[in-house]
Amino acid sequence: MPDPGVVERLRAAGCVFAEEEAELLHAAAAGPAELAAMVERRAAGLPLEHVVGWAEFGGLRIEVDAGVFVPRRRTEFLVAQAVSLARPGAVCVDLCCGSGAAGAVLLASVEGAEVYASDLEPAAVRCARRNVEPRGGRVYEGDLFAPLPAGLRGRIEVLVANVPYVPSADVALLPAEAREHEPLVALDGGTDGLDVLRRVAAGAVEWLAPGGHLLVETSERQTARAVAAVTERGLTARVLEDEELYATVIVAARGAV
Repeated sequence: MPDPGVVERLRAAGCVFAEEEAELLHAAAAGPAELAAMVERRAAGLPLEHVVGWAEFGGLRIEVDAGVFVPRRRTEFLVAQAVSLARPGAVCVDLCCGSGAAGAVLLASVEGAEVYASDLEPAAVRCARRNVEPRGGRVYEGDLFAPLPAGLRGRIEVLVANVPYVPSADVALLPAEAREHEPLVALDGGTDGLDVLRRVAAGAVEWLAPGGHLLVETSERQTARAVAAVTERGLTARVLEDEELYATVIVAARGAV
């Protein structure tokens, strides 16, 4: 049973799942002093995943450092669609990879997958390398496709891009955990939230293999404009939704979907 004092401290700080969080903190702490410090960090508003140093995602334990975007549960739907499209040995890329959660799941789930990942944030790249490279993938630092090996042009079969899609004016409305402790570049998608998606779609035409797929997450209210952003580049698209996870995914293809 979790320590009642820890539960009350977390509950007083506004943690809705105080008992579950107390159990996780207790399991992660090496002793009472570390537990107390972790509880205080969580009560001060740090994301639980930053406090314990990991997030459960797609059946894996993904390391998540302070200052790195925390993989969301709804994004498991995005990655599940990517896994379903990837044949054994598929060439896969995880753009805007953050902690590398998507790339790690692809490596763990697709036999012989060849996985590459990239992110602009140095802290994310350091974290992703620990999650992706021990599983056999490669992680690069840079803007979208720019740091990827040139030999991948026209060869990518599954391209996962968990791009930021929050409109700039809405960033201030995000929960404090995200707003204050995750990098702005991983949240802010520009005026209408689709700036990065448009750039990815523009590059995808050149980098995807014939019949290759681009998969992106977006919000329900942005779906029509997001579909237009990819179809304007000559890709065909369909929309998939998971109501339980409140997830919306666009699957776009070079050729028939």
